[in-house]
Amino acid sequence: MIRPDYTGGSIVNLMRSLGDACGAKQPLPYPLLRGLKVSPLSTARHIVLLVIDGLGYDYLLENGRGGALHRHLHSRLTSVFPSTTASAVTTYLSGLAPQQHALTGWHMYFSELDAVAAVLPLRPRGTGRFDAPPGALPRRLFGHAPFVDRIDRPATFVSPMAIALSEFNLYHSGRAAVRGYRTLAELFEQIEASLRESAAPSYVYAYYADLDTLAHIHGVGSDKLAEQFAALDAAFGDFLASIADTDTAVLACADHGFIDSPPGRQIDLALYPDLAATLARPLCGERRVAYCYIKPGQADRFVNLAQDILGACADLYPSRALLEQGWFGPGVADPRLASRIGDYVLVMRDDWTLLDWIEGEKRYRQLGVHAGTSAREMYVPLILAGCAA
Repeated sequence: MIRPDYTGGSIVNLMRSLGDACGAKQPLPYPLLRGLKVSPLSTARHIVLLVIDGLGYDYLLENGRGGALHRHLHSRLTSVFPSTTASAVTTYLSGLAPQQHALTGWHMYFSELDAVAAVLPLRPRGTGRFDAPPGALPRRLFGHAPFVDRIDRPATFVSPMAIALSEFNLYHSGRAAVRGYRTLAELFEQIEASLRESAAPSYVYAYYADLDTLAHIHGVGSDKLAEQFAALDAAFGDFLASIADTDTAVLACADHGFIDSPPGRQIDLALYPDLAATLARPLCGERRVAYCYIKPGQADRFVNLAQDILGACADLYPSRALLEQGWFGPGVADPRLASRIGDYVLVMRDDWTLLDWIEGEKRYRQLGVHAGTSAREMYVPLILAGCAA
């Protein structure tokens, strides 16, 4: 089991260092990243942070030898808990640990809405949409400021066209300019255009999602994933050569890595109706980290059944214990965090996953998964190139 290293070795600490380098009005409340000097970053005319969804540290070592990304590998970082996009990308976009931004997984129970929702598209689990004016839900559900509004540089967001103008993305883009792209080539074209068009020192945040998509569908060892990674690696090298004259520090990192969970290791809660009957609402969080909300008077029965049924493939924790032990981050927690992690948390071991379904929900299975505490899920690479390398 790998826990986040919030003392100086996680993506949270990277964002503290980037905030300092970009002239944050107030330093983020975490230690600086060990081994990364802020001063060379701060003197670069431009700073680019490329978040590559799903690129685990081990995957880069195993598949990237000799490539541009591996040549510029700086260090190994931990993600946050849980090691998943909803939590880790929010750390990149806010500069905060989940302890403070309080976004804890793909599916979350929001007491403000009395509903379980998928947080990134901001849609209720199952079918339908929330009846709210544009921008109202993020303002109601998110209590943090965007990272780009904390810093003293003009900023640009470069995101896939499909999500560039989503409510989640627009909230976190703050005062930044937003550029969409459709292809891998356009991703780097848009980053370079932003650098060359900026009259002042700037910060560019860019997000690439295709590795994550392919890993979920085809698995970590698939040829399709390897081919896309090779294309990304080559494009990254070409990009570095193309912007060599721009005085830019380029950092690339990831939100999480991946493991495969084959069908025989995927547990369907519907097969255990007695356990399901103790739950007050559907499982929240992720298939590798499930937040369990228990019906009144059913806690002992839930614990006994969970240990009997899942004891060989999951660790069961009272949710308050994870808060007290700092799994979600250091410091004072957002007051809404406790309500967003349920009464108990099931952290799946090895390559096990736990699934449940609700009426109207599309049933799908994923070979590649993440959010857990294995080394392959938790460790991500930090790539550093340009004048600060």
